[in-house]
Amino acid sequence: MMNAATPNDDAPTASGGEGWSEDMELAPVHPADRAPETDADREGERLQKVLARAGVGSRRVSEDMIEAGRISVNGAVVQVQGMRVDPTRDKIAVDGVRVEIRDDRVTYAMNKPPGVITAMSDDRNRPTVGDMVGDLAPGLVHVGRLDQDTEGLLLLTTDGELAHRLAHPSYGVRKTYLAQVSGSVPRDLHKRLRAGIDLDDGPVKVDSFRVVDTHAGQSVVEVVLHEGRKHIVRRLLAEVGLPVSRLTRTAVGPIELRAMRSGTIRKLSREELGTLSELVGL
Repeated sequence: MMNAATPNDDAPTASGGEGWSEDMELAPVHPADRAPETDADREGERLQKVLARAGVGSRRVSEDMIEAGRISVNGAVVQVQGMRVDPTRDKIAVDGVRVEIRDDRVTYAMNKPPGVITAMSDDRNRPTVGDMVGDLAPGLVHVGRLDQDTEGLLLLTTDGELAHRLAHPSYGVRKTYLAQVSGSVPRDLHKRLRAGIDLDDGPVKVDSFRVVDTHAGQSVVEVVLHEGRKHIVRRLLAEVGLPVSRLTRTAVGPIELRAMRSGTIRKLSREELGTLSELVGL
């Protein structure tokens, strides 16, 4: 809002019409009459400083990236240097990839070994994910679950909203599994699985299915789906005559297990976390 005008004894007084008193304050400025907000009017930190803290590059490097049109804030390419941003609210991206700015929230990938319970503690003293992470970061929660006998990629985060969106089927985050099964795989099985298979708790459809390898009566198949029901992959394959002897989750959305050794944990990179957040609309 503009400040009220300061009276000037030498200046002529404008008439405001009937009922107008010279000592009345000026009416508030209509929003349409205000000058547009400039970058200097924004509260917050300078963009270069925020980018440097996020590990994008030094302030000088960040300035060069802004000059090259590689930085955007809330979907708009930054046109000027020295723009101020609010790291807790503004969505900052480099080359279209969201940059995770919040220092108090971390996300890890774990290669969960078989036999470990997906829980932070267990009253029966069974080995848990919580035992593995220890005091790595306060407030860590696991994103969804893996069965005790299932191994592979498990995400853990201190970001409750990210955990909720990644686990909820409405966000359609795909999970990729490799399953070792007994028996031969019918040639048309991928069509049946994509059309849907009825289980006790309702039908399930896969996003994709393929045979990776076959040898001596055993096959390795890849199953991709965004369902999160208990034992869903094992039950699905058993229903079509392919009992699972080993199951490994290899990816959650864009995050892949790759060469992580069993039992190891790594912090997601800035690029991975940005892509993951973008996937679920954060």
